[in-house]
Amino acid sequence: MKITLFTSNNNRHNYLINLFSNICDELFVVQECGTIFPGVVHGHYPASETLKNYFENVNAAQNKLFGNSYVNLFKKNIKILPILSGDLNICSLNFLSDFLNSDIYVVSGSNYIKGELVDFLVKNKTINIHMGVSPYYRGTDCNFWALYDNNPHLVGATIHMLSKGLDSGPMLYRAMSNLKSNPFEYIMSTVKSEFHSIAERIKDKSIFNV
Repeated sequence: MKITLFTSNNNRHNYLINLFSNICDELFVVQECGTIFPGVVHGHYPASETLKNYFENVNAAQNKLFGNSYVNLFKKNIKILPILSGDLNICSLNFLSDFLNSDIYVVSGSNYIKGELVDFLVKNKTINIHMGVSPYYRGTDCNFWALYDNNPHLVGATIHMLSKGLDSGPMLYRAMSNLKSNPFEYIMSTVKSEFHSIAERIKDKSIFNV
């Protein structure tokens, strides 16, 4: 079985890469690389003391739940295409052709995909891992906003089919986590539950019967 994963370079996403590499013959990863210092370096978020403190808490929880995860490059079945965050939508299908011959396509942590690439992925029944409980929370930082809104019961992940709309594809199921007193660890625990859930369902092929 061949899997193509569109993801990012955070610890949790490296953890997912290693997890997927254990359940497939070949894993093709298109990895968008952003700053490892969010809240400090200008980028997707403006730099500020508030965001710096927020992401320090996020990273502390991430490191506790996922460890210092690096992609296991000793695994010969992993092939990675690192690109700068934001460049994915200007990559042609021809440029990505070596990564577009898989049995299963999964998106987790990449930027909003548009153009001919999303057309290809929708056609090939790509699975999207959305960190948030759809349809109540869509877009980015959904679990943060769920807690901010005092909706801890809406902290979780939604596994659904990729669509052209923002987190609007047909839903397959949701993954949740046991409650934790630390809200950042609660969010990351949900992420970890979802990663193992989707890996198991791909491995035993039950995802295709949902």
